[in-house]
Amino acid sequence: MDRVAPFQRYFTLSQSQNSIKPKKVSPASVALGPALISPATQLSNLSLSYSWSHLSPSPAFHFSDDLKEVNSLESVKVLHARLLKMSNSWSSDSMTKSLISSYVKFNDFRAATMIFFVGFARNYVFWSSFLDELQSCGGQTRRVLEVFGELCGKGVVFDSKVLTLVLKMCASLMDPWLGLQIHADLVKKGFDLDVHLKCALMNFYGRCWELESANQVFNEMVEKKELAWNEVIMLNLRNERWQKAMELFRGMQFSCAKAYASTVAKLLHCCSKVGALEEGKQIHGYVLKFALESDLLVSNSLINMYSRNNRLELARRVFGLMQDHNLSSWNSIISAYATHGYLNDAWNVLKEMESSDVKHDIITWNCLLSGHALHGSHKAVLKILRRMQVVGFRPNSSSITSVLQAVIELGILKFGREIHGYVTRNELDFDAYVVTSLLDMYVKHNDIGKAKAVFSCMKNKRNIVAWNTLISGYSFKGLFDDARKLMNEMEEEGITPDLVTWNSLISGYSMWGKGDEALGLIHQVKSSGMSPNVVSWTALVSGSSQNGSYRESLEFFSQMQREGIRPNSVTLSSLLRNCGGLSLLQKGKEIHSFSIKNGFIEDVFVATALIDMYCKSGNLKAAYEVFERIENKTLATWNCLIMGFAIYGLGKEVVSLFEQMLGADIIPDAITFTAVLSGSKNSGLVNEGWKYFDSMSSVYGIIPTIEHYSCMVDLLGRAGYLDEAWDFMQSMPLKPDATIWGALLGSCRIHKNIQLAEIASKKLFELEPYNSANYVLMLNLYAMFDRWGDVERIKDLMSDIGVKNGQVWSWVEIDQIIHVFCAGENHPDEGEIYYELYHLVSEMKKLGYKPDVKCVYQNIDDSEKEKVLLSHTEKLAITYGLIKSRSITPIRVIKNSRICPDCHTAAKYMSLVKNREIFLRDGSRFHHFSEGKCSCNDCW
Repeated sequence: MDRVAPFQRYFTLSQSQNSIKPKKVSPASVALGPALISPATQLSNLSLSYSWSHLSPSPAFHFSDDLKEVNSLESVKVLHARLLKMSNSWSSDSMTKSLISSYVKFNDFRAATMIFFVGFARNYVFWSSFLDELQSCGGQTRRVLEVFGELCGKGVVFDSKVLTLVLKMCASLMDPWLGLQIHADLVKKGFDLDVHLKCALMNFYGRCWELESANQVFNEMVEKKELAWNEVIMLNLRNERWQKAMELFRGMQFSCAKAYASTVAKLLHCCSKVGALEEGKQIHGYVLKFALESDLLVSNSLINMYSRNNRLELARRVFGLMQDHNLSSWNSIISAYATHGYLNDAWNVLKEMESSDVKHDIITWNCLLSGHALHGSHKAVLKILRRMQVVGFRPNSSSITSVLQAVIELGILKFGREIHGYVTRNELDFDAYVVTSLLDMYVKHNDIGKAKAVFSCMKNKRNIVAWNTLISGYSFKGLFDDARKLMNEMEEEGITPDLVTWNSLISGYSMWGKGDEALGLIHQVKSSGMSPNVVSWTALVSGSSQNGSYRESLEFFSQMQREGIRPNSVTLSSLLRNCGGLSLLQKGKEIHSFSIKNGFIEDVFVATALIDMYCKSGNLKAAYEVFERIENKTLATWNCLIMGFAIYGLGKEVVSLFEQMLGADIIPDAITFTAVLSGSKNSGLVNEGWKYFDSMSSVYGIIPTIEHYSCMVDLLGRAGYLDEAWDFMQSMPLKPDATIWGALLGSCRIHKNIQLAEIASKKLFELEPYNSANYVLMLNLYAMFDRWGDVERIKDLMSDIGVKNGQVWSWVEIDQIIHVFCAGENHPDEGEIYYELYHLVSEMKKLGYKPDVKCVYQNIDDSEKEKVLLSHTEKLAITYGLIKSRSITPIRVIKNSRICPDCHTAAKYMSLVKNREIFLRDGSRFHHFSEGKCSCNDCW
């Protein structure tokens, strides 16, 4: 008799009319057949490497006592042999389990596996523990399949439980051939499979072959039980076949089978992922119908589903109706509030959580970190980091990613380096996301050298995101040769550039004013077999917009539409920036309408861009209306509106808005204070300006930049405190730059302080030798004092250096047609314009208008100077607007340089004589003329 005879047992399959009746098997009686055998599964002679025929049973055999004596593999074999001889003792599963563990302990994994397969009443719990024990001692799971093949080759027939587990192993180890062999043999022998075996087959096909085969196994089932329905739905969900899974879920309901809680939770997760709110609501109805809401996994999935679909109020309602909350429930609702920007509500929920004696974990803190980082509360991110460390939580890779995002936005590279050190010390650099975030931080801080060093250390962790990040860094710095070289290296390492790679190059070229090259890359993408998407075209549109090439950006958008590419929220934000830059109010209104019709108006970035566009296009009322409709106002939204009021010279309104912002618990940043100080200087609010400037460092911990110091010099100088402005400049910790000296020179012109003006101009001629605006200011100032010799000296200086006056122009939009008036160029309707202007000036003089001939720095008669004043482009544009537009329509004029004092006075009289509102945007700010007054209150 063969030496494995003691392992012979009855192995049964599920019975049917066509099934084979169970029989006692011998090693050669049954085989799966040679049809399809995995190449990895080598069948060998089934034998154990020892013999026990010489042993005789001992009447005093006690297994538990003898097991304690086992101290080597040989002693295990002896015990095994004695147990086989004592066949009456071979009845306990616990004995078998102990014997298997002993073989595993001494690394005889083959013997342990054979005993498990043929000598143990198997159950699923022990199967899992057996594999864990095997792996913990160095055994290979694949070896289990090899032993299974050996036994099959010797004719051992296994029941459905074993086959189910083996199929699961085939799926886990991705062994397609053995699993297919098992199925083929079962079909050949006509076994009627039980539901567990059918589910194992579906899972096997879904993982190792194709989902259609798994679905076919399901479709061929005569009787579809609940387990099968749930398994096939989960398979389709895991393979991201969302629509098929929902179709199966509907069919499941018609068959009266019930979905498991885990299946419902997975369905809800997919509704979150694909934005299927209506389907999610239907599943919620199913949950209520079958009373699954008491299952915490299901309720938590409902919270996430509603949150991801922007229905936060429903997420909160689900949370409120839950009888019990676990840690995951609290984290889900905190994450929902934080993700949508309701940061105060997130903190309130955290307090509720603490009062409910539920201890938060690292996920709780990460939810708060990511929410604050996502919505611009970057300083709060650093405070949360410190707080979580104080209570004993060590930041993990997810925490670090959010912190690095805040570091990038705050521009605090020094702290970023400290984070880099923490990452290295705590071995978090294994995480590709963390390392890529570090790379991005150095790129955004223009430290390309350090970024390259981080990239070089990544070695095997260089994914396409890392490559794209560094290529993007080179591209945005204008280092296109380096970017192209890196792209070639990327291809040499076997990584094909994707659309993100190309889009970063497109954006870089367009940002650096290389629109033709950027457009050429779009065509290159097409020739490479890829299709430029909305991001590609938006990179082109946005890059040109950021470069100030507004008209080119609009032309690119027209091409984008011809290509049939539908814009997204980023595209619309860029287009609105273009409209604001060019003050194209009507075009901006069209984009506003498009945003409403296509559901973009809820996007906070689009809404903020709309505020900016309306402010820069002279419609402050519309800007404020858009602002009022925004539910979740971000810091950027507040900053945008505050700056809008500031450029109109509405200082008191600026202060009021700032206080409202503080009342809404929005923490100001450096940009906020630039806007507030600009509003103060444009309205002469000296006390308020000092107050907010001092509070920057003392209250908010913000270190003033050169821009803030420039605002203060401008504020003091315009208000007539030139000595104080000079003292302020001497005491400031930063070296005055051109903006500081320019602010002082502008104030000297207003207050006719020629001595201080000469000091300022001398510095400016050194710092900005080719900026014609500085020379023109001095020409005007010398002309005011009839110092014509100095006027000629400045002109000669300009000629020697090669400084030329930039072309001065103004334009007005009438019926969506832009009419441009350039100095020294004729307009087709010039005769009609001057005729109307002469009559208008005559009416204005009756009301007290006196031409300010001091604005003409030519040594000619005053009568000639008055004629020169009439040719100023802003006067011509306003007059043309009065002629061609309807009597109730405001006139909107754009000028590329600072308006002169005479034109400013004339515009006030024009608004009074014609009873029309006039909006004039010059090189620095807006002027709103109405009923003989200007919004700037002559403080400009």
